[in-house]
Amino acid sequence: YRTAPLDVPSEIVGSPYTVQILQEGFCHPPLPDGSFRADGTITLVRGGPVTLLVDTGGPWGGGRRLLELLSHRGVSPENVTDVVCTHGHSDHVGNINLFPKAKVMVGLDLTGGDGWYLPHPVTSGGRLELDPGFLEVMATPGHTRDHVSVVVKGTSMGTVVVAGDTFERDGDEDEWRGLSEDPERQEKSRGDVVALADVIVPGHGPPFRVIKDGDE
Repeated sequence: YRTAPLDVPSEIVGSPYTVQILQEGFCHPPLPDGSFRADGTITLVRGGPVTLLVDTGGPWGGGRRLLELLSHRGVSPENVTDVVCTHGHSDHVGNINLFPKAKVMVGLDLTGGDGWYLPHPVTSGGRLELDPGFLEVMATPGHTRDHVSVVVKGTSMGTVVVAGDTFERDGDEDEWRGLSEDPERQEKSRGDVVALADVIVPGHGPPFRVIKDGDE
């Protein structure tokens, strides 16, 4: 397969669900002392009965930026029904406390409010259907042991996979292994995502198309 950038990387229109990139993640090269600056992509999926936020960025700034990004799109924290954080790193879970009415999933942990942890099929290799036929959560272990990704079907560009740090960015072949807890499992997860996706939303870069053999 090969990849290509999107003409409009901030929004993928669909029916019923549209995918909007609220914040494009980044990861700057490390300094000589090994420190580096990064923040994760924040994705809003909306249009049907579920209003879903995938990853909530870093905690720096107390969530003000995220609230502003949502407000600009007419969404209040109370409107968000579901939050899925692809994994538990601080640049992906920083503002989950802002959504008091949402079911919250961090990696493989799903909570329904007031401290209730809920069973779900992803822990045994299945998919969690947030809206059957359109929105589901799948396991994509490797970057972390319990990493998950969100699959959005029925967009104008086909199936979109919001993949967290399964893909750091387009063209990340030289760097993802060094950031992985289990590179062998992550390599399989990357293949699973590519097999499904027409568009991938990575954790630290703009979305990109996946062009498979036989496609245009």
